[in-house]
Amino acid sequence: MDLLSGLALGVEMAITWEGLLFCLIGVSIGMFIGVLPGIGPLAAVAMTLPITYHLQPMSALIMLAGIFYGAQYGGSTASILLNLPGTSTTAVTALDGYPMAKQGRAGVALFITTITSFFGGCVAIILLMGFAPALGKMALSFSSAEYFSIMLLGLVAAATMAIGSPMKGIVSVIAGLLLAMVGMDTTSGTVRYSFGILELQDGLNLVAMAMGLFGVAEILKNAGQPDRPTDKLQKVRLRELMPTRDDLRQTWKPAIRGAGIGSFIGILPGAGPTLAAFLAYAMEKRVARDPSRFGKGAIEGISAPEAANNASTQAAFIPTLALGIPGDASMAVLLGAMMIHGITPRPEFFTVHTDLFWGLVVSFWIGNLMLLVLNIPLIGVWVRILTIPQRLLFPAVIFFICVGVYSVNNNPFDVLTVIVFGVIGYLMNMLNYPTAPLLMGFILGPMIEQHFRRALLFSRGDMWTFVDRPISAAFLACTAGLVLLLVFPSLRRTAGRLKRAF
Repeated sequence: MDLLSGLALGVEMAITWEGLLFCLIGVSIGMFIGVLPGIGPLAAVAMTLPITYHLQPMSALIMLAGIFYGAQYGGSTASILLNLPGTSTTAVTALDGYPMAKQGRAGVALFITTITSFFGGCVAIILLMGFAPALGKMALSFSSAEYFSIMLLGLVAAATMAIGSPMKGIVSVIAGLLLAMVGMDTTSGTVRYSFGILELQDGLNLVAMAMGLFGVAEILKNAGQPDRPTDKLQKVRLRELMPTRDDLRQTWKPAIRGAGIGSFIGILPGAGPTLAAFLAYAMEKRVARDPSRFGKGAIEGISAPEAANNASTQAAFIPTLALGIPGDASMAVLLGAMMIHGITPRPEFFTVHTDLFWGLVVSFWIGNLMLLVLNIPLIGVWVRILTIPQRLLFPAVIFFICVGVYSVNNNPFDVLTVIVFGVIGYLMNMLNYPTAPLLMGFILGPMIEQHFRRALLFSRGDMWTFVDRPISAAFLACTAGLVLLLVFPSLRRTAGRLKRAF
């Protein structure tokens, strides 16, 4: 079926009163769930899954998919306003979004987030329309060696997020890797470093860690500070929320690069949007003329990761539909919903279930437009959150963090995890150690270990398997180059001191 015929079929399937209604319900739920700390798209999709049992397959998939990518839009709101990532993928957005909010430019940051998220989603949809079957087959060529290499690149890229000394970023990454070792070994099933604590046998809770490191740590940091001035915020008009021409000029190139990175990462099963956002941020910091602006409110630090994580989210449907391999836990729930309705993802999906595929594609366009229309008018409302006095805002935020984290697993230990990592995050901030690389190390640690061991098992212990495969070797070469870029300034300074000494 050609492109125009497919789109016509998709319009017929998706643009019905039922399709539009469930698309609106899905993206609205996703957007508001993304704003709330601690819940995230996985819990939202899982909680609404039983509702879809009595729906038509098309309506069920449209609604669940809308919740999934809608949460990525909403997750950046709390990151920018309160340094509180609604989802783990928006932790990167907080690095420059929150400093912009403190500078009185929260509205501009939210507007740029909205338009770059829309752009990233559109790029991924175009890829889905034109190249889904071919990209699905390409993803099959990635073995454990390639996954290990690209995730190692992601870890090294995470170390570049440190403001100042790259060594502090490396230390944070290593700390995240060590924390990732707590719990059950996915290869052997052995419980490691739980110290007899039953709650640690499944490892530390990612959401609780993120809430503590970013949200609680920021509250502890600002608790003793006077309330921020709100006179300027109370007089904000829509015109003042719009980015300037210079802001837009700094936005479009990073958005294009971020969408490209996100689309590529999205088609790799298991990589996920978090890796895409971190890589996009590291890329922008590396190509920037003045990297010192990052972490202090750089526009590029918002536009690139937002375009990347939304592109990755929607590109993740390619391996899910073509191969039946979900990109992350949320996609796994969506995969389960498809199988409940008798739909089996496989390479022939695009020809056997043509109506469903093109209906989903058109619903993605509609859903992204709905999110754009819903988000822009709400920017002024979200900015008003900053006018709430800190003595009222901080207790409310702590309450919602605890309720959100507890509601996921109904486990009081998760609340304790939030508190502990809040203190750790506060101490790291005081010592100028970045928290984002720690979170990245924790997320990628289990996957790196799993793919490393699996590659060695398949190659019977041959370490050369990582360089024998061209794609893996290319990623390792990029990693080595990035390491050299990280350590070269330090080596040059050391050489200069030695030269002056002798």
